[in-house]
Amino acid sequence: MSKQKSHSGAKKRVRLTGSGKVAVKRRGRSHLLQQKSKRQKRLSRTLVVDGVDRKTLTSLLPYLS
Repeated sequence: MSKQKSHSGAKKRVRLTGSGKVAVKRRGRSHLLQQKSKRQKRLSRTLVVDGVDRKTLTSLLPYLS
């Protein structure tokens, strides 16, 4: 049986934490940070994915875990 292919867009955006959870980066932290409010910067921290989204990501990335 042939290997499954990982979704190349998803593998650039998803990573595993040390405890095995799936984490993604939110938008808005790459540039122009001095004019963004503290709230905007705080809300753009890393997000730990759970539930249905994790199931979707594991189907896109079969070799993630």
